[in-house]
Amino acid sequence: MNDLSFLHRLPAEKPLNLSRRGLFAAAAGTLVLGIAVPASRPRAQASAQGKVQPGTRIPAFLEIRPDSTVLLRSPFVEGGQGIYTALSQIIGEELDLEPARFVVETAPPGADYLMIDGLRFTGGSFSVRSSYEAMRKLGASARHMLLEAAAAEWRVARNTLTTRPGLVVHEASGRTLPYGQLASAASKLKAPETVALRDKGQFRYIGKPVQRLDVRDKSTGQAKYAIDTQIEGMLFAAVQHSPRLGGEPATLKNEAAIRAMPGVHSVHRLPGAVAVAANNWWRASKAVEALEVEWKEPPAGTAGAMPANFSSESHLAHLVSRPGNGMEAEIHGNPAEAFPRAAKIVEATYTAPHLAHGQLEPPSATARFNADGSLELWAPNQAPEFFQQAAAKVAGLAPEKVIIHSPILGGFFGRHFLYASANPFPQAILLAKATGRTVKLVWSREEEFLRDAVRPMAVARFRAGIGADGMPIALEAVAINEGAVGRWFGRQPNKVDSSAVEGLAEKPYAVPHRRVGHILVDDPAVIGFWRSVGHSMNDFFFETFFDEMAQAGGQDPYELRLRLLAGSPRHRSLLEAVAALSGGWKRGPFAAADGSMRARGVAMASPFGSEVATIAEVSIAGGEITVHDVWVAIDPGSIVNPAIIEAQVQSAVALGVSSALLEEVVYVNGMPQARNYDGYPILPPTRMPKVHVRIIESGAKMGGIGEPGLPGVPPAIANAVAALNGQRLRNLPFAKAKLDPVRG
Repeated sequence: MNDLSFLHRLPAEKPLNLSRRGLFAAAAGTLVLGIAVPASRPRAQASAQGKVQPGTRIPAFLEIRPDSTVLLRSPFVEGGQGIYTALSQIIGEELDLEPARFVVETAPPGADYLMIDGLRFTGGSFSVRSSYEAMRKLGASARHMLLEAAAAEWRVARNTLTTRPGLVVHEASGRTLPYGQLASAASKLKAPETVALRDKGQFRYIGKPVQRLDVRDKSTGQAKYAIDTQIEGMLFAAVQHSPRLGGEPATLKNEAAIRAMPGVHSVHRLPGAVAVAANNWWRASKAVEALEVEWKEPPAGTAGAMPANFSSESHLAHLVSRPGNGMEAEIHGNPAEAFPRAAKIVEATYTAPHLAHGQLEPPSATARFNADGSLELWAPNQAPEFFQQAAAKVAGLAPEKVIIHSPILGGFFGRHFLYASANPFPQAILLAKATGRTVKLVWSREEEFLRDAVRPMAVARFRAGIGADGMPIALEAVAINEGAVGRWFGRQPNKVDSSAVEGLAEKPYAVPHRRVGHILVDDPAVIGFWRSVGHSMNDFFFETFFDEMAQAGGQDPYELRLRLLAGSPRHRSLLEAVAALSGGWKRGPFAAADGSMRARGVAMASPFGSEVATIAEVSIAGGEITVHDVWVAIDPGSIVNPAIIEAQVQSAVALGVSSALLEEVVYVNGMPQARNYDGYPILPPTRMPKVHVRIIESGAKMGGIGEPGLPGVPPAIANAVAALNGQRLRNLPFAKAKLDPVRG
């Protein structure tokens, strides 16, 4: 989410506890460093040393060990986006240490790690850009302290010393000392109040394609995810949920037979589910699948329950039928006055379905109650403090009695937020309490599809006024949906949810009169954040309608974008860059070397502080769209690792193509029809296009990387199809469309 103001709107009755356990006592000979960083919001926090005054510091911790390896406790969770590597590059740049010599783990809950306005949340493509300066200061301060320690050791002036990677050097005498030998002495020194940072022209690691720290472990199977957690003596558990959210187990018809199955330890009733604990997961899974359950429907009006008559078809029809222009999210000029002067009016309605996350790693959680009364929880998550608070409530403990372990994530995409019914950790806690044993719970793929927090369904209604010269003079867009921010962080009266209109509002095109509105319609499904959030659908809506405006005015869509970006050099340069990357703009249709007829579409997006321009080339054969190439020019302002940027754009394009062509969650009778990938197709490798990336470092404020590559892909494909056969694809996914023949 580009606008993170929602992070301040936590429900008052559910305060975050941001206490920190005493896990960071310095080992002998280890430099443990905390750097004070101003926090922009007052929020009283408790730390291991006592009260941290509101709005004073967000320290991050380094340990320089005697062997000169460095442990970084990352404020952010690694989920494939390259955070561990990027932070190591930033700190290593100022510390003067190769990033490869860092070992990184996610820090536990605590006030020291609240990097985003007094809160901690890995998402919104915000990790690096929110902590860049703090991490640089961290590295520079550690280097300063090592130099001070060496100066005292050698009895020389500190300004006579310098460093080489991992070494303090006294050039006059040729003496050197490894960082590890200085760590103990340095740890006794006070961190500097101010410290000079390296000039950008001297960067050796920042801005370079440093190899990711996790690539070897992931390639050799040594990376440890939550699903890999092993605790001696633990039980394994599997669950069967009520087919409709809100149902409760009434009768277990064959409970005795299930208890007698090999390896079964116990059978349990849980809120909205039943579970079996056994001596391995396969036995638990087979047993719970065989458990015959009669489910009791919730009383009418039960909060959070899925209506038995809910269907995707009926909900979409409800959204489409909603009249009006909604609450104003953006206004420029006077559209009401401009429309009557238009020579032509263009109108269109666009739709987007619910989408699953479908991450590779199934949800899991391992819970253990310790002899001292504390609870340890190993769970994939994007917000350790949020999970600590929620786990404490489930367990009936004070939050400081909950130890959260945050392993790397086997898929991110917004799946691992604190969704009410889409997380297994409350069930694992209840099972550990009931059995008196450590319990590792893993959801099967079928249970994951049943209880996923899906992307909201959305509709957008457009109207544009075209002048006699073919130029758009007025534009109105109305989003009809529910935003994930409002669902999980609370709604603000008389203010539009930013996640519902991002990608529609604040577009850079110089249409003189424009308005964006929002009609809030509650989504009966459990909705969540999905990669690029509202941009994932809203940029499709807007950028595809843009081409409809161009056609109505007799304009080439690329040239019209250039004209409307005349006052925005950054966007115009980006658009020209993607055209150059693709070999020059050519819309088509044109004959390719293989004899197929092809065309290209273009789109732009401004997600999460970055700017992106996308061109896609497609053909149609046998009623199926083939995306051959996708060109992406991305301007994130400034960069840390171009190799990570390219990898993130590649993966975002893959998800963008998949969601555009194939993906859709369909509800019938209150239940999702797909319970595994056989019913929820995703893009196969054979349909993955070639992806070409150009990174433009404009020097603007640093933007995000993980999500911006996605939003421009669906509209670029749709616009290419329109160029190829004249057909406007207004409804996602495109697999539902009956494609017209290709124009000769």
